[in-house]
This record gives sequence, C-alpha cells and structure tokens, in this order.
Amino acid sequence: MRRPSTDQHQRTMDREQYKKGNIGKNFMCRLQCMFSHSASSESSRLTLEDTQQWSQSLEKLLDSKYGLATFRTFLKSEYSDENIEFWLTCEDFKKLRSSFRMSSRAKRIYEQFIKAESPKEINIDHQTREQIKRNVKTPTTHCFDEAQKIVYGLMERDSYPRFLRSEVYRTLLENLSADASKG
Repeated sequence: MRRPSTDQHQRTMDREQYKKGNIGKNFMCRLQCMFSHSASSESSRLTLEDTQQWSQSLEKLLDSKYGLATFRTFLKSEYSDENIEFWLTCEDFKKLRSSFRMSSRAKRIYEQFIKAESPKEINIDHQTREQIKRNVKTPTTHCFDEAQKIVYGLMERDSYPRFLRSEVYRTLLENLSADASKG
C-alpha cells in the first residue's frame, strides 16, 4: 500500500480539522509558525485588519504573504490549485533574464500547465494554447501573459468568491476578531 504524500496527508488533516470546527484556529497557528522565522517583529504578525483587506480584491489577497498562503491552502483543499500555481510560476518566469533558463523554464511550464492532458492543465481556450505552443519555441518574458490573464480572471470570478465564503476564511476572521477584542 502506497503512503500518501505530505500534501495529501495535510489535506486529509485539514478536512478532519474542518469537520471538527477547529480549522480556523489551527490554520492561524500554522500560518504564524510558517512565517515566524522570516521576521521577529510584531509588524509581521497576521492581523484582523490585514485579513479583512483580503476581501477587497484578489490583488490585495495575493499581495499578502499570509493571504497568498491561506488562498493556496484553500485551493489545495478543493484540489483546484493549478491556477494559482500557474500564475505564481509565471510571475517567477517574468523575472528570468537568461535566455537559456527562460527557454528551459518555458518548456517546463508548457509541459506542466499548458499542454493538453498535462499534470496541472489549466483551463484556457484552444487558440491561446496554440499561441503559447508557438511562443515557447522562442520565449520572451511575455509568452504566457494571455494565459495568465485568463487564469487570473477565472480565479477572480470563481475561486476567490468561494474563498471569501469559505469556513477557513470566516473562521480566521472570527478568531482574529475575538483575539483583538480580548486586547
């Protein structure tokens, strides 16, 4: 019998915590632990105000390290994290300057997200898929822009509103609100 991957194990644990009603509190602790090593100042802590701002726009959510981590975890729990993974991969791709690295990375992105039947195939139209197939032959930092725009739109219209209604987000807000009122 095959052992589940760490990601699968974490998803199972998250679902069990969700059923028990503990997901918000436990997730808040995990988030703070994840980022506690990066800065020790109070300003790096997850706050109610920051968390409330996530509901203003997908852009504000993705600009927050805690927001991005929470959104990714939410999408993983729904087995629909390919869009955010593609979008983030494209953001990293745009930072490349070496044409050799750009070429190899573009091919990897194509194989992983764009190619029909790929492991994390994103939902884009045939015309965009074909355009990217041509772009990857001589990649530029903008060769995935159209697909990235489509994926961002999908997240903004679909995943993001579900996230805002999710138990994870609502419980996180409730816990932070309770903590803030305690002083």
